[in-house]
Amino acid sequence: MKKEKQAGLLLLLIGVIYLAQARPTDFWCNRQARKTMEKKIEGMRTDMVACVGADTLPSPVQLPCVWVHAAEWANKTLQQKCAEVVEALRVFRDGVQGTKNQSTSECQTSLLEKLEHHIANYVAIVSRLQTQSGTVTPSRSAVRNCSTVNSTSKVLQQYGILLKRKLERLAVVLRDDVPKVELRTTTTEGRCS
Repeated sequence: MKKEKQAGLLLLLIGVIYLAQARPTDFWCNRQARKTMEKKIEGMRTDMVACVGADTLPSPVQLPCVWVHAAEWANKTLQQKCAEVVEALRVFRDGVQGTKNQSTSECQTSLLEKLEHHIANYVAIVSRLQTQSGTVTPSRSAVRNCSTVNSTSKVLQQYGILLKRKLERLAVVLRDDVPKVELRTTTTEGRCS
């Protein structure tokens, strides 16, 4: 069973990395592609319910601010928006990784590992965008941390909000500005139609 889960995670990772590298506009221009990835969080919530004690984390997880202040967001450059999203994802990844390493429950460790891989997929996708747009990653102090939680369900909830709010707003900016950003692969020039 454990090998099947690992194989499934590996296939998911390969598929997402392939999507991000081979056809970046598919991810940024196609809301359904992003929704498919978001649905994995619901599966993790279901897995957590079946895992006794999985909601109580062995150590607190520091979470970045996930809410978007519309006026502030509108005044940021594409590079700033991209950097903010990737750094928020990295804060999540680092927090999950730290608490996963302290977990003594195999079930909880497996759940946190899935979440860590999910976050790593997004880090890879947004980092690729950063490279293409020439974005410089800000220092950690540029990313505001808003809360510390001891609950897996709260981590999943806040992570879902990050994806639905900041990542989606970044996708909207890219959809509108793809011709300017010129997301390209070796075979096609990225354009949202």
